[in-house]
Amino acid sequence: MSPITLRPAEPENDFARLAALFTLEQDEPTSEPALKQDYEDHKDRILRLMVAEDERGELLGFNWLTRSRSDETLANCYLIVRPERRGQGAGHNLYQDLEQAAGAAGIKQLRFSFRDNDPRSRAFADRHGFAERSHTIGMTLDLETFDERPYLGRLAALQAEGFQFTSMGALGNTEEAQRRLYALNDMTDLDTPGSNGEHAWSSFDDFQKRVCGSDWYRPDGQMLVIEAATGTWVALSAITRFAGVDYAYNLHTGVDRRYRGRKLAQSVKILALRYAREVLKVKTVNTHHSSQNEPMIAIDNKFGYLRTPGLFSMGKLLNPTESAG
Repeated sequence: MSPITLRPAEPENDFARLAALFTLEQDEPTSEPALKQDYEDHKDRILRLMVAEDERGELLGFNWLTRSRSDETLANCYLIVRPERRGQGAGHNLYQDLEQAAGAAGIKQLRFSFRDNDPRSRAFADRHGFAERSHTIGMTLDLETFDERPYLGRLAALQAEGFQFTSMGALGNTEEAQRRLYALNDMTDLDTPGSNGEHAWSSFDDFQKRVCGSDWYRPDGQMLVIEAATGTWVALSAITRFAGVDYAYNLHTGVDRRYRGRKLAQSVKILALRYAREVLKVKTVNTHHSSQNEPMIAIDNKFGYLRTPGLFSMGKLLNPTESAG
């Protein structure tokens, strides 16, 4: 077996190749500039970032370990090896390095994700003591064949009942509106079937920076439903188009539990899909759902979405005496 060398990753020299590997192995594509920006944004929490090379200096793979914002003892990690170079020791060496760095930093739990149609990654995770935490499924819709007309009657009925369908763009994308958007996102995300009970953002400031301040945030693509009589924000469906891709991505659709059963999710999602077709100018929309989120999966099945590969989220306790999180 050829010698394998580990060394710290260098953003200027390595990130183009790392971005290509990310795009190949993860569901969402990335670029060298985007990866560099992500590195800068989280540099203070990155505990390890190493590349593995063979004796010719060819990149075999890398690890990336980042401490959680919300839990100092939890870290999220990537470990990606080029498919044609798997089974040659690079993954094992990168994992040993990653776990040692995690232990030295006081990390007690590791988490990472990989595609659910990748049995070799699942076997690697099982072999190294990881357990499944959640499973998300991928879904994709062909907008050229999607017909929204059967659902417009219910949308009109909801409007007649006093529900206002609007967007963050129409509301001016003010800080007050962003605070309400944060509250609705946080509430509906935690209440989604299959949620792990963890907040996606530590605070409004965190949400404002990571969502409203991101390059993919489109106020006109943040579709909202407001109950006119009370001013209550009751539902949302957020959609965007990431740089460098030819499809739209439906980030999240959620409804306040008190307003469920009225087809609000279906109706607000119709507007998000219309925005994707008419404004984002795409022919395809992708999304992910927890495999336990049967209501949203049912809506997407009705619309004609098809299943695509999803993701397994795996976790491991570094202290075996503690219970799993």
